[in-house]
Amino acid sequence: RDLLCYWSISCAGDQSAMMRAIRQKKEATPEEVESNVRRIKSKWVTLLDDDYPDALKKMPMPPLVLFYRGDYSLISDYTRCVSIVGSREATSYALKKAEELARGAADKGYSVISGLAKGVDTAVANGAFPYGRAVAVLGNGLGRVYPPENEALQRMIGQKGLLISEYPDDVGPAPYQFPARNRIIAGLSKATILAEAKLHSGSMITCALALELNRDVGAVPFRADEDSACNVIIKEGAALIESVDDLLLLLEGSERFYK
Repeated sequence: RDLLCYWSISCAGDQSAMMRAIRQKKEATPEEVESNVRRIKSKWVTLLDDDYPDALKKMPMPPLVLFYRGDYSLISDYTRCVSIVGSREATSYALKKAEELARGAADKGYSVISGLAKGVDTAVANGAFPYGRAVAVLGNGLGRVYPPENEALQRMIGQKGLLISEYPDDVGPAPYQFPARNRIIAGLSKATILAEAKLHSGSMITCALALELNRDVGAVPFRADEDSACNVIIKEGAALIESVDDLLLLLEGSERFYK
């Protein structure tokens, strides 16, 4: 268990590098392991632990180590979790709907998961945080803040909510880490809701990952004259989410969405 954490720290959370080190049976002294692990201020759980999320165990390439701060019980049951994702450069309409949906789900006891990026993610976190149900999956270590303007929000979620990352505390953000982060967002959630996005975007990757994991996907409809991924995936079968009531019906498995 400690050795997995050691390799995560040594490889800066790079899953491929960790797997290579494990396959090559690279060695580390007990002193090296203890010294590295002691540097981590966050709590952590490994794939070998009983309290590792079952929903992630069943997905391809589950994170070998999860670092967290806050209320870990918020992700204990994926059927009580929903992720809401969307554009960093979102319209005011999308921001309003994302916050409204997050607030409504959190009020009913659902954990609401986002990536804590700019735009829709921030609106989602702001909506769920007052209920203590905000979960943020970061694409960097929990000891780093990205984007900088979310420093206060990240700190508050770590105190009243849950921060998660597969990257050790001092790992900064990098472009390739955010698509990897998206698989955790999708895996932890019963449903993923798209608030707003372009067709080629990280949010669409999250929705695709959710479908691969046999999770529900919904979307907020947008204007017909917009280049909207939301409208495209609704046409292809995603649930139409116009209100909190629609979201709750989807989460509760209403036949309305499965006819």
